[in-house]
Amino acid sequence: HRSASLLFKYIPRYTKEKQSPINIVTNKVEYKEDLKPFTFEGYNTNQSSLWRIENNGHTVKVSLSGSAKIGGGGLRNKYNAIEFHFHWGTKISEGFSPGSEHSIDGERYAMELHIVHRKEGFSTTEQAVADQEGLAVLGFFIKVKVSCQVSFFLSWPPQTGTYQSLVQVNLTHYYRYSGSLTTPNCHQAVVWTIFQEPIILSDSQVENFSKKLYFSKDETLHMTDNFRPVQPLSDRIVYRSDVSVVQPPAKALLVVPTLIYILSLLFQ
Repeated sequence: HRSASLLFKYIPRYTKEKQSPINIVTNKVEYKEDLKPFTFEGYNTNQSSLWRIENNGHTVKVSLSGSAKIGGGGLRNKYNAIEFHFHWGTKISEGFSPGSEHSIDGERYAMELHIVHRKEGFSTTEQAVADQEGLAVLGFFIKVKVSCQVSFFLSWPPQTGTYQSLVQVNLTHYYRYSGSLTTPNCHQAVVWTIFQEPIILSDSQVENFSKKLYFSKDETLHMTDNFRPVQPLSDRIVYRSDVSVVQPPAKALLVVPTLIYILSLLFQ
């Protein structure tokens, strides 16, 4: 794709073997006992500061304050949420070409959401990428359902102007591997978690990304296909959580912050 080639034109050739994204082959993954449920702090409360929303030339990025944290889930440290962004494909006729970066048994989804966390103790991303486990990224597939009704909780405190929209997703079933960032400079410093259950969105919500965003300010090229192709797994092992884990519904569902609902309002 022309747009994807623009994104990765200046990425240096890598000789290292821990690049992302990857294709996850389910009959080759290994069960790992310590991949228990995550703990989340501050994910279901309003952000203490305004979100910074920007088109950085290759995606929509939302910067967070770092007050939300994750732990557990087989992670050896706690991590602060610093930003989230999206990858997507192209609207073609009545369907969508897949735009997710990761794939499951060769199957890709319409979009992928990445929530990026930085290990506690690091104050900058530059510090974190020097550590093989400096960053922890939660990856969510986004599946399109035509004319679906998606249930969102929207909080908009008028005194702060803070936006927050929420989608409930089951977080007990996931894959884990060591990899890299998927945008320049693709630092190999990421503990990846890819959740099995996709977020379901309507076709109109997903279409807003490919129709109304551009790679440059002159708006000559729509921002589409902004994903990196899958990379060789090499000798890495992909692990899975224990699918037999059962939790009460209130704990098995995480309120995941997304920008999708807000963007749908802005694009109207």
